[in-house]
Amino acid sequence: MKLYSLLFALLFLVSCDEAPSNNGFFKTSSPEYGLENDMMVEESMIVSYETESPQAPSQEQKIIKTGNLSFETQELEKTHEKIKTLSKQYEGIIQQDVSGKNYSRVFQQMTIRIPSKNFQVFVDGISDGVAYFDRREISQRDVTEEFVDIEARLIAKKELEKRYLELLKQAKNVKEMLEIERELSTIREEIEARQGRLKYLQSQVSMSTVHLDFYKTTAETGVTLSYGQKIKNALQGGWDGISIFFLGLLYMWPLFVLAIIVILVIRWLIRRSKRTKSTTND
Repeated sequence: MKLYSLLFALLFLVSCDEAPSNNGFFKTSSPEYGLENDMMVEESMIVSYETESPQAPSQEQKIIKTGNLSFETQELEKTHEKIKTLSKQYEGIIQQDVSGKNYSRVFQQMTIRIPSKNFQVFVDGISDGVAYFDRREISQRDVTEEFVDIEARLIAKKELEKRYLELLKQAKNVKEMLEIERELSTIREEIEARQGRLKYLQSQVSMSTVHLDFYKTTAETGVTLSYGQKIKNALQGGWDGISIFFLGLLYMWPLFVLAIIVILVIRWLIRRSKRTKSTTND
């Protein structure tokens, strides 16, 4: 049934090519006629393809699977090795492997691509032995409709490309050739974009993604120091204190200058007052 629909669309495309031939080539490839005609052909092929594809027994569902797991473990290294072993066993690829430490925990973060057929058994293998999850999220996104739509539009665009290549052979002058090549360039850009999107979807469907975040809680404890080390730390702390004190005095030098000026002014006023009194007594 799909074949009949595509044949019908191709016949329609050929008829569109032949119908305007009596009016000259340029009229066929002109923006006013060509764009509208191309859109009719493309939409006709897309509708035919999309109508039949979902009903075809060979059309399988396209599902993108993603997992997000976060949990605590008392044996961080052992858990890390276990996950690497499971990844290798089920043909996975470790895309990211990050380790670190903060105030209260040592953690490991991993991103693993795993074949979709092994997704569930891989997740089950990781879950085995985990008492509880801080987070366990499994999502499945159906992209079958988008997949079929892109395939249909790719077929339509490729047919349009063939059509314009035929028109290019029939071009009578440079102007017509430039117009057709401009349309061909646009069509090819759209074909490349849709092929890229189709390739990306196929990659996401065939290889599922699992994000892992597991950690071990650590207690911050004080370190026992020897008596000699304590004396050394005390002397060093005392010296640091003296250094800080003198640095503080340096920061306060404007106040000292102001205080000296005030003292000198007061002394001058006192002396002047005494001289005045002495003169009065005489």
